[in-house]
Formats: sequence, C-alpha cells, structure tokens
Amino acid sequence: MPQSPTKPFSDVLSGERQAIPPVWMMRQAGRYLPEYREVRAKAGGFLDLCFNPELAAEVTLQPIRRFGFDAAIIFSDILVIPYALGRSVRFEVGEGPRLEPLDDPAKVGTLATQADFGKLAPVFEALSIVRGALGAEIALIGFCGAPWTVATYMVAGHGTPDQARARMMAYRHPEAFAKIIDVLVDNSIEYLLAQLAAGADVLQIFDTWAGVLPPAEFARWSVEPTRRIIEGVRAKVPDAKIIGFPRGAGAQLPSYVEATGVNAVSIDWTAEPAFIRERVQSRVAVQGTLDPLVLITGGTALDRAVDNVMATFAQGRFIFNLGHGIQPETPIAHVEQMLRRVRG
Repeated sequence: MPQSPTKPFSDVLSGERQAIPPVWMMRQAGRYLPEYREVRAKAGGFLDLCFNPELAAEVTLQPIRRFGFDAAIIFSDILVIPYALGRSVRFEVGEGPRLEPLDDPAKVGTLATQADFGKLAPVFEALSIVRGALGAEIALIGFCGAPWTVATYMVAGHGTPDQARARMMAYRHPEAFAKIIDVLVDNSIEYLLAQLAAGADVLQIFDTWAGVLPPAEFARWSVEPTRRIIEGVRAKVPDAKIIGFPRGAGAQLPSYVEATGVNAVSIDWTAEPAFIRERVQSRVAVQGTLDPLVLITGGTALDRAVDNVMATFAQGRFIFNLGHGIQPETPIAHVEQMLRRVRG
C-alpha cells in the first residue's frame, strides 16, 4: 500500500510532536514580497484583492512557492464579517480600516443579525483554488477575527492604541455590546464552517486585542465568545482543528485553553517562555513566538532568537511562527535564514 503523505502541520494539531517543527508566518502573503506588491498594484484596493478569487489565491500561494512553508493561510481580512453584515468597510492607505462606528446603543440597533454570505463567496472560491493547487502535505488555514477584536473596530470605526472606546462601551452599555458580540459569534460560526467546506484544513481565530482586557472582561468578552464559536463549529464538524490567538493574554492563557478547547494556541513574543512550556504546552500545541523585529534585524541576533525558541519549545508539540505578523520591511534573506535555522 502506498504511504499517505506526511502532514506535519496537521499532525501537530492532532497531538503528534514533529522532530522538525512545521513553519509558517502570520501575514506571510504580504508587502515584504515583490511578487505580492505586483499583484496588489494590479488589483487596486485591498478589499478588491481580497474579493478577487484568482488574485487572492495567487498571493496566498506565493510564499509557499518561495519558501516551502508547511501551511498556507488564505488571503483575506478579519473585517469581512462586518462587511457581510452590511456595514461600510474601507481601507485607507497608511491609515488602516474605516467603518461606520457603532458607539451607542441606538446605533447597535441598526446592526443586521444575519450576514449576506454571498458577499464572501469570493473568499470561499479562493480557498477552493488554493486547496487544489497545494500539495496534500501542506495545510490550508482559514480564519476569522475573534468577536472582541472585530467589535473593537466596529465600535470605534477604526483601530485605536488601547481600544478604549470599545472597552468603555462594554462597561457603560453591556447589553448593547453583548448584542454585537452575539451577532459576531453566530456569523463567525457560519463563516468558518463555509471555509472548511471550501477546503480549509485548519482554522485560526485572531483575537489581536485580547491583551487589553482585565481578567473578568477577558473571560466575558474574549474567552466565552471564542468558546461558543468553537462549540458551534464542532457541532457540525466534530474534528475541526482550531488555533486560538489571544494576543497578550499572558498569564490568562491556561484558562483560555481550558475553556475554549483549542487544539493549539499562538503565543506572542512577550510571554514568559518557561510559563508557556509548563502551563500551556503541556496541554495543547503551541505556535509562535519569534519577535517580528528580530526577523528584520537578522544576523547573529536572529540566529540566537531562533535557537532560543527551538530550545524552549521544540521538545513538545510546536509550530514555529512569529509572535505576530511579518513586517513589510523584513528582508527576504532573513526569512530564508530563519528557515535554514529551524530546519537545520
């Protein structure tokens, strides 16, 4: 009988340690690649690229062709759910996303409860194209933003340094804020299930702003909505493999892992390594934790940082990644240096 191809990324999520950890990078399809910049110029705006299946598939595949990563992540954005809910979403060059703010209960009353997933059909088509182009050994990751993080942009209408507007609304008008969260939970479940049906092997839930929340609010607005999404997805796909990324959660990571049921948790570069190894990696696979700035730096600093990450985590279930997305100014040669160091 012919042997089935090895799937190092998926195998780690199934509980199998790999001698050489699988590698990918958040935002690996992006502005640090000249081939991406060419496609982006052809596409026009950022959302135009997200919603062009052929071009979105092309930029998803570019880093796989160049670097041979063990996973591809579909090129899209966490704010496509608000877009499908009928909210105005646009991306200003150099300024980031701009949305209609939902900053008081009266405005929350205008929020649709059911997304128009026909608007996101190009994302599902791109997933299908990519899955057909990838080797069976390479995982395809679909994703969504966690309700808390998506809600912070919906409330303020843009990103802020500490997401104070969303935090204040959650304190002042918890019922209205909970309505936003509930709508995002329900539609994220449907969105993730559609991504699995389109060809995604693994899902990741990005909670970029989880770390600004105090413990009680973290449990209410980050952990519980994520738990509900995972429960909803697994009600239809019981063996769905899901990675959580509550960035900045630190000491709250063990409770996040226990409550949500994630197969792996992505760790930023500020977390205390011994704590993560002993309290988190003992329960689930860990993904991360390289500082994106040391990848820009390169040289001996990069070698030393990669070696430290490997020494800390590679004896357990581990996926090598950055602690956040790769920066546009990162030299391609440094990515190649990192891969040589990891794969040895």
